[in-house]
Amino acid sequence: MTATTADVVFDAFEPENHADPYPVYRRMREAGAVVPYLLGDVPVMVIPRYEECAQVLTGAEWGHGYSAGISPFRDTIAAIPGSFVRMDPPEHGRLRGLVNKAFTPRAVASMVPVANRVVDELVDAAVKRGSLDVMDELAVPLAVAMIPGRLLGADVADAERFRRWQLAIARGSDPDALLDEAAIAERGAAARECMGYFAELIARKRVEPGDDLLSELVRVEQEGDMLSEPEVLGLCVLLLVAGMETSINLIGNGMLALLRNPGQLALLRERPELIAPSLDEMLRYDAPTQFTIRVALVDTTVGGHEFRRGDGVMVLTASASRDERVYPDADVFDVTRYAGTRPARRHLGFSLGVHYCVGAPLARIEAEAAFRTLLERAPELRMAADGVEYRPSLIHRGIVSLPVSLA
Repeated sequence: MTATTADVVFDAFEPENHADPYPVYRRMREAGAVVPYLLGDVPVMVIPRYEECAQVLTGAEWGHGYSAGISPFRDTIAAIPGSFVRMDPPEHGRLRGLVNKAFTPRAVASMVPVANRVVDELVDAAVKRGSLDVMDELAVPLAVAMIPGRLLGADVADAERFRRWQLAIARGSDPDALLDEAAIAERGAAARECMGYFAELIARKRVEPGDDLLSELVRVEQEGDMLSEPEVLGLCVLLLVAGMETSINLIGNGMLALLRNPGQLALLRERPELIAPSLDEMLRYDAPTQFTIRVALVDTTVGGHEFRRGDGVMVLTASASRDERVYPDADVFDVTRYAGTRPARRHLGFSLGVHYCVGAPLARIEAEAAFRTLLERAPELRMAADGVEYRPSLIHRGIVSLPVSLA
């Protein structure tokens, strides 16, 4: 699963580089704008630099190509029809427009007190204990409360099942060539169980609708002109997986960066107004999503390389966000980078273009609530373990646990 260009090897996906792929990304940027790679038996090109990544993500010449039947990648989520992350316009816009209703400025503002209340309760309990696992005792329960609980109107008592399904499907979103048979089987089982659960919830929402996005989607589906029941199911799974994974790992990766850079942690304590813009630096520095795939929908050129319709690329968004051509001192974690009236160029932590993360506003709300409360309530916050273990996912970058001491 490695490939060479000149005497440079792309081996970021090898186990020995999993904890820190960024030196490999740097070598790729130095090697060129387009790097060949063999993904299983599929030859693709890796795009490691910012300009070319942005060009692919925002260009109408690029998409997923599944509906046109031209993608060289296996559609790993074909059984989830409402997953608009795999769709191209105009089909993509129809479904995304419905989900956008959950993220209007008014809707987003209504989520702030909910997130603050949940975080207060979680941190209160942690302060009494004197310890906290940032992942299992803060980031995960917060995400459960906000996504399946607040957005979908599900029972947060089912948190363990949500987390199990979400992890298996997120891991399974890696290309099949990077997965073993067990991960592929777990992905399928989780998708079936998850859709079964939401099918029952949808049936209940038809009888007793609530004040949540799922009830609104069910209402639209019943009108029969914009949304089918399978699409409602797919949107539930998408929101559960993508919504939870992004926010959980933003909090985990961001807190780890702060703990490993105590000067930056101290600066946030001194200047809490930096907390909101610091989230962009966390997303740039160690992104929850490391790469995505795209397919040339027409013949086109990127980075001096000519692509034919149907050619596939891996867009290394996490590498682009460390591109020295765009970000001075790109490997330095600097919570002031996005502060002020002239912020640095937009990072790719939430992607760009039509597939820009629809849940970005909610992820920011959750993360800001978590960091602001922890910094206020835990002045002696410090790591309680020597190292961290990363989950096996490659597209999604996150740690298993992050125990900290609060006193």
